[in-house]
Amino acid sequence: MKKTSIVIPREHGGWAMVSMPFIISMMAAKPVLLHLPLFLAWMFLYLSSYPLMQALKKTTKQSLWLRWGAGYAAAAVLCLIPVLLVEPWLFWFAPILLLLILINVWHVRNKAERALLNDICAIMLFCTGGAAAYLLGGGAWGRELADVLLFNFLYFTGTVFFVKSVFRERKNKCWTIYAKIYHCISFVLPLFTLSPWMCIPFVYPLIKTWMYSGKPLKPMRVGVMEIFGSVQFLILSLILL
Repeated sequence: MKKTSIVIPREHGGWAMVSMPFIISMMAAKPVLLHLPLFLAWMFLYLSSYPLMQALKKTTKQSLWLRWGAGYAAAAVLCLIPVLLVEPWLFWFAPILLLLILINVWHVRNKAERALLNDICAIMLFCTGGAAAYLLGGGAWGRELADVLLFNFLYFTGTVFFVKSVFRERKNKCWTIYAKIYHCISFVLPLFTLSPWMCIPFVYPLIKTWMYSGKPLKPMRVGVMEIFGSVQFLILSLILL
């Protein structure tokens, strides 16, 4: 890596996970001015996680990873200060985020980043950011917040099952079955929530999984599928919630 290279996460799935639950939850409540610095802090926190996790895995150029991670973390703190001064109750999210981050760190240290539990904890971490955005927008703890978080969790966990079933676990028939069953469940569950029409955004992932799960696909094709899926989920969620 050249010294002039900008260190940023390269996986499009991570960018979708860090932004979409926040945006969907914010719009499900009411956008306010403080959402802007909170979102910037959230993005910088995500940016800092990549080089810091790389520093845990690699001994070469560790100082470079740490400098970028510290820089992003400092930017996150600066963006977060005005939000916390106005809404100090957001501090209560810190223990939850810390716990989930520590679980991710444990998996990185043990070279188990691809473990399903690690993926689920990462998704829960991103959904926690969505919860903060919802409450900051005037939403309250209750069934509506639970439903919004459920929709985000169901969708992104579904992407994990699908990607595993066409790449690393493609030859494992059990994973193909798991992926298909999971997507059937994720399609049905919204019918029992306060927003039953939210089953519609899960139609595309359901069809995609039943058509392609367990089959060899090129990474580029899967990437296009996932980008389209994320966009349609975002648009339909903003319409239906």
